[in-house]
Amino acid sequence: MLVRPAREEDLPGVCKLAAELVRQHHRLDADRFLIAEPLESGYHWFLSQELTRAGALILLAEDDAGALLGYAYATLEPRNWSDLLDACGKLNDIFVDEAARRRGVARALVEAVREELARRGAPRVVLMTAWRNPEAHAFFEAMGFRRTMLEMTAELPNS
Repeated sequence: MLVRPAREEDLPGVCKLAAELVRQHHRLDADRFLIAEPLESGYHWFLSQELTRAGALILLAEDDAGALLGYAYATLEPRNWSDLLDACGKLNDIFVDEAARRRGVARALVEAVREELARRGAPRVVLMTAWRNPEAHAFFEAMGFRRTMLEMTAELPNS
């Protein structure tokens, strides 16, 4: 397996995985997680801009034959007074193709993200996981992340 920075020609495959990540979250809580079809083209528009932004990082994992196994998207974030969060790296997305799970792909992507964000000067990495995804919580805790915040949501009546 190889973990490397994504290139423009990788985006169709990465965007397919990103769309699956969105659909997974939407299935967990449709009121909280948006779904704006067509997801793949929306992600392509967004990630093509992030490929060239200095504060963004898109990595992918591929097998020896060059097949896409998973991706990670991270950013350098400035101090955020609203969140009481100092400047940091943020792991925004990580997704591994279902057929490639339990083979160390996610672990390799997280390690590569941490290394690159540290190289870029980030003192820490933060992330959010869906409340209804305990497997993700266990995985990230096994990777050394700790729980620090709990997002809560309440739907408001229509006006």
